[in-house]
Amino acid sequence: METYMWVGRDDMHVMDAFSDLELENFTTEMDGHVGILRIDRPPANAHDLDMIIELQSAVESIRFDEEVRVVVLASGNEKFFSSGYDIQALQDETGRHIGKASQTSKETIMKMRTTDTLFIAAVDGHCMGGGLEFALACDFRYIGDDDSYNVGVPEVELGLIPGEAGTQLLPRYIGRSKALKMMVTGETLNPQEALDVGLFDEIHPPEEVEEKALEFAHQVAELPNRAVGFDKLAVNEGMELPLWDALAHERELQNQLFETDGAKEGISAFLEKREPDFIAAELGDKEVEDVTADD
Repeated sequence: METYMWVGRDDMHVMDAFSDLELENFTTEMDGHVGILRIDRPPANAHDLDMIIELQSAVESIRFDEEVRVVVLASGNEKFFSSGYDIQALQDETGRHIGKASQTSKETIMKMRTTDTLFIAAVDGHCMGGGLEFALACDFRYIGDDDSYNVGVPEVELGLIPGEAGTQLLPRYIGRSKALKMMVTGETLNPQEALDVGLFDEIHPPEEVEEKALEFAHQVAELPNRAVGFDKLAVNEGMELPLWDALAHERELQNQLFETDGAKEGISAFLEKREPDFIAAELGDKEVEDVTADD
């Protein structure tokens, strides 16, 4: 079992590797350098606070596990990606408890968006409410072409709003008017409609969705991991900043990359007219030559 350690102000923390996580509501699998995190909470993959905390733990493990270069968020359920927050829990718990759970979900979603590892959602089933919000936390979204699948944010029908970052993420992907209409009417879309409106990036036969997501994940895993991660951070963080501040952020990220093994390997490979091996270089399995000029 691998563990990862980092030192805080008061003590040392030990974290399990992604593949060693023992979770009640998810399964984990490594496919090369791609981590597969499958939601597994029958009957409909509805989530409660315990499941949100497990997702948060998985994201934190992914953040520190250098072996995980890309993550596919999928489902172990044949009919549901996720139906959203557990309605029974909404009835049984206090408003204060649900509010804290909602805040924890928002924080987990933001950890996904600010972790320099790409997340790809493979949606093969109904994707509703908080389930869609989890998908929106991912950097890319693939969906199965099955008209029986429902995609939407129906919380208005419960007298609520999409309270797990949905009111903010949805308009950032599909625009204010379309997002607001989906929220206030509670309308559901089929996969093709969800693709057309901009909620998903690709649509495939249902039995191929996870396979296609994994194909793309493996393609990305071969690329320089820090550069890929910094692309993500430059976009996700930069879009929330004024343009000149975002450009300064971009400049700082670029400056950091010049010192990385990925950049050294990429430049060396270009000059030597060979294919780069970013995985070996970044994981310390080969020595890389520093070909950048000294100041």
